[in-house]
Amino acid sequence: AGLTPTFISEHRLRCHDGSWKWILARGMIIARDAGGRPLRLIGTHTDISSRKASEALIWQQANYDGLTGLPNRQMLRDRLTQDIKQCQRDGLSLAVMFIDLDRFKEVNDTLGHDHGDLLLVEAARRIHACVRDTDTVARLGGDEFTVILSHLSSHERVAQIAQDIIDAMESVFLLGEERAYVSASVGITLYPHDATDIEDLFRQADQALYAAKDAGRSRFSHYTPELQEAALTRVHLANDLRDALAGRQFRVFYQPVIDFSTGRVVKAEALLRWFHPTRGWVNPDTFIPIAESCGLIKDIGDWVFHEAAMQARRWRDALHPDFRVSVNKSPLQFRNAGHRQAAWFEHLRALGLPPHSMVVEITEGLLMDATPAVVQQLDELRHAGVQVALDDFGTGYSSLSYLQKFEIDVLKIDQAFVRGLAPNSLNLPLCKAIIVMAHEMGMRVVAEGVETADQHALLKAAGCDSGQGFHYARPMPPDEFDDWYAARERGLTETIAR
Repeated sequence: AGLTPTFISEHRLRCHDGSWKWILARGMIIARDAGGRPLRLIGTHTDISSRKASEALIWQQANYDGLTGLPNRQMLRDRLTQDIKQCQRDGLSLAVMFIDLDRFKEVNDTLGHDHGDLLLVEAARRIHACVRDTDTVARLGGDEFTVILSHLSSHERVAQIAQDIIDAMESVFLLGEERAYVSASVGITLYPHDATDIEDLFRQADQALYAAKDAGRSRFSHYTPELQEAALTRVHLANDLRDALAGRQFRVFYQPVIDFSTGRVVKAEALLRWFHPTRGWVNPDTFIPIAESCGLIKDIGDWVFHEAAMQARRWRDALHPDFRVSVNKSPLQFRNAGHRQAAWFEHLRALGLPPHSMVVEITEGLLMDATPAVVQQLDELRHAGVQVALDDFGTGYSSLSYLQKFEIDVLKIDQAFVRGLAPNSLNLPLCKAIIVMAHEMGMRVVAEGVETADQHALLKAAGCDSGQGFHYARPMPPDEFDDWYAARERGLTETIAR
């Protein structure tokens, strides 16, 4: 004691009313005895409670999410670091879960950010209720949450907790006077089974989350080494997609649609294909989701529409004056409020092409999550005269209310119903019911995936208007389509002549 000439400390004092104050004590020795021991000192006591409160607030804001009160990314990393050290000491394991709320953006877009915030707070509470007090639930931002399941002696409970979280999100969210529904997708990785580094654990959990969402959402997926290879492929393809438009690597193929009453072809569906310079033909099921996730689908979709419209102009001049071409429009294009369909309509005017010569195909999921931006664009198409077709009917969230709410011109029966079509199959009465219902509502019906003459005959007898599939022709480039069309017309003419 007394070895230094000054003294400083921070401590708390309890007041008479039971509250606490932080005090900064500072002092200086002013007299010592012959042995050098302190005799007298002077100093001050300063109330620093306000400063301490400000420091605590700054620390809270730096480490916790302001909306939900959960740890943020920085605190999550600190917690995970400590949990890993304890697992190393005790020979235990842990799990990292990435959780994403499916369809949350639609809640924000339709009900507003205030209701979206209420949903996030309730989602955080539900996730917390599914785990132990010793586990960590964090919010990374937006609708993304992370869970650390620490001190695991086995991995058996991990899948059950993931399913508990998914189930918890299925219940309705009561947001004031509004109601909302979302679901959750979960990606899981394990320490030390999958990785020992924090960055690797985060990357693997994110890859597993992508796999869960890609598999249909509202489910969980464990990390596997194959996901890393798939992730690298997606990264490379995303980079290559940016060059594909400029490098004219995309092609538009066309699959004919057969009118059952005449046997003639007066319509075709435009289907995007990508010929990669080193990979060759890339499956659309592979590159379309990547184009959607990296924001390129709008530019690609615009390019497809322009190409298809020009082809429709050529075929109306060369093949049939009422020839029509249908194009698929991604739900992400519809949900982009900034997507200007006016450019599409201007392109049609420049080509001298009547709007009804083009058909835009949409999916059932789009109608289920119809935001104001979606409704506006559907209305624009209808008012402009462009027809709207509902693709893959029967595979998603089919409801008569959607068909009544939105004006649909064409209903396309999904190939899953057509594939198993036979005289005594259950699919036949289903197809008949869909056809009757669509006709009663003023829609024409196209059957997809027709592969046999028997399927063609059954659908025609059931009153279906038209069909497409390998029984007639595969998708093909325009020049092959011209040759195929000419050959088919010659065959029809010869048949009639007989």
